[in-house]
Amino acid sequence: MTTEDTEILLIKNMTLICVLIWTLLCCCFTESRGQITVTQPGAVSSALGGSVTINCRTSQDVYYSTYHRLAWYHKRDGETHKLLIYWASTRASGIPGRFTGSGSNSAFTLTISGVQAEDAAVYYCQSFHVINSQYVFTQ
Repeated sequence: MTTEDTEILLIKNMTLICVLIWTLLCCCFTESRGQITVTQPGAVSSALGGSVTINCRTSQDVYYSTYHRLAWYHKRDGETHKLLIYWASTRASGIPGRFTGSGSNSAFTLTISGVQAEDAAVYYCQSFHVINSQYVFTQ
């Protein structure tokens, strides 16, 4: 198994370890050892068929080797977290083309074009880092 395969497997399994804290104005995730934070807006909306952009900012660059180690998930009521985007811009298997991830270093966006009713969900970004030779995931 290559390093890339291992990292992809780790990203796909992150949905099981998400611990999320929401505030009225922003969503902050903190990993205590590295003091890494990820910040998102509190709420965004769009008309059906419209386009919406969700921003995500990390307190440290997430670029490593040739990848931006950032993933996007969503969670619908009554369902588990679903991986949408990994490596900042790669769509996970089965994710429609209307979901687009972009950005670099510490500023990222998820754009949904042609918004559909089924897109109503809570959206999360998550970064991971290598600190002292250990993987550190924002939660």
